[in-house]
Amino acid sequence: MQRTNFGDMACSIARTLDVMGEPWTPLVIRDVFVGMNRFEQIQQDLGISRKVLTERLNHLVEHGVLERRPYDSRPRYEYHLTVRGTELFDVLMVMVGWGDKWLAGKAGPPVLYRHHACGEVSHVDLRCGHCGEPMHAKDIEVLAGPGAAA
Repeated sequence: MQRTNFGDMACSIARTLDVMGEPWTPLVIRDVFVGMNRFEQIQQDLGISRKVLTERLNHLVEHGVLERRPYDSRPRYEYHLTVRGTELFDVLMVMVGWGDKWLAGKAGPPVLYRHHACGEVSHVDLRCGHCGEPMHAKDIEVLAGPGAAA
């Protein structure tokens, strides 16, 4: 079965899904972010098949989210987030906020995040890049942009 190519759509959500919309991909990105940089570490943590993990890693390298760095002469590689990948992790932080609010249950969030700038444990808060006010679905209007489909 041929997968739909969302990358060709004139929609930033669709294009982002083309890179990270497969269910294992955000978890691979999460693992690399927290320092699991070797294939075996990621595979063991996720319990994912070697074939699927290989496909996911190749896809993320191909899209500039991860880079391979050799660590052995066999050759073996470690995977590291690129600048693009680190910024993509910000999308996952928004998902964390939603999951912590709606799905954490009585036990609470499974992971906490300490902000380097102030040293406090906090959460992501979407703000307008122009005025600094909150920017959520109820606070915006969607307009056609210069890259909109004709």
